[in-house]
Amino acid sequence: MRLLLPPSETKRDGGVDVALDLRALSFGSLTPVRAETTAAVVALAHDPADMMRALKLGPRQAHEVERNRHLLDSPTMPALDRYTGVLFDALDAPTLDAGARAYAADHVVVHSALFGLLGAMDAIPAYRLSHDSRLPGVRMKALWRAPNTAALEAAGGLLLDLRSEAYVELGPVPVHADAAFVRVVSVDGSGRKRALNHFNKRAKGLFTRAVLTAQPQVESIEELIDWAHEAGFSLSLSPEPIGAGVRELELVA
Repeated sequence: MRLLLPPSETKRDGGVDVALDLRALSFGSLTPVRAETTAAVVALAHDPADMMRALKLGPRQAHEVERNRHLLDSPTMPALDRYTGVLFDALDAPTLDAGARAYAADHVVVHSALFGLLGAMDAIPAYRLSHDSRLPGVRMKALWRAPNTAALEAAGGLLLDLRSEAYVELGPVPVHADAAFVRVVSVDGSGRKRALNHFNKRAKGLFTRAVLTAQPQVESIEELIDWAHEAGFSLSLSPEPIGAGVRELELVA
């Protein structure tokens, strides 16, 4: 089973003094695309005004330009530790024990706008780039969509997509019985469901942490649903698939 997470705009600083090595990242088929995006980001960062416009940054975010300028020589840390924000704060990866972190290395993928699909323990620097950022000569969707989806297809197995729909556009999951998109919903007093925004990230973080801690032995969506109920989560199949036929799961927050 793989859990596919979105990234976060916010990142931790620091890490170890080992520079980014694109060839060492998971999903090696993405290396050529990663080289193209990182080169474009570093080049643009040498014109701070242009980069701030491209990334829609305000004056208080000027430090993000420096992060991008030093992308190739700044400290690195595991992707799961690098990202912060609501989902990653709920996941709280730095407090996971060694067994849970080892499980995450094999079962968690983070989808970065800059690097594409990343293994949880892939070493990356702090950076700033979003799914809707504009880089000179680079169209993010056209660049990433096919390579990301091909990498997911090649990986195979049970796949749970916890990304936002914006990142799904940069690499939809393959359509098969063991892949599903997770939508976080709330249920009101009348039983009606509605999708959540802010709180959906926290629910996804808590669910991911529970999986990493319990390490359930599941091989299908149905087995995952059974485990989730035992673990105290309300997870169920939506009656209608999304998009081009991908199954949808509803996680009640």
